[in-house]
Amino acid sequence: MKQGIHPDYHKITVVMTDGMKYDTHSTWGKEGDVLQLDVDPKTHPAWVGGINLRKTGQMEKFQNKFKDFGVASSKKSAPAAEAPNKKEASAAPKKKEEVAAAPEKKEEEK
Repeated sequence: MKQGIHPDYHKITVVMTDGMKYDTHSTWGKEGDVLQLDVDPKTHPAWVGGINLRKTGQMEKFQNKFKDFGVASSKKSAPAAEAPNKKEASAAPKKKEEVAAAPEKKEEEK
């Protein structure tokens, strides 16, 4: 191991947000310094259940974005099936009576 390249590893005091103190070893600060925490596991929403991490995670975003990719769902396919094509939209729609009467006219013409 090279000499003189490693940080000093010493004792510090950590003070939690509720005032609880404990001693630990760290490379932060100098020997005997006090580290005052603004956020700790007792107050941060990620640890106390204040937020739902699933709704904010990258995997959840991905799944929401691509949930219907390649899969036809009943909600999205129904309006698409009902909408006519551009070609069909320009042509006048035939009534059921006209369609039913058309074969009879052809037979009468013969």
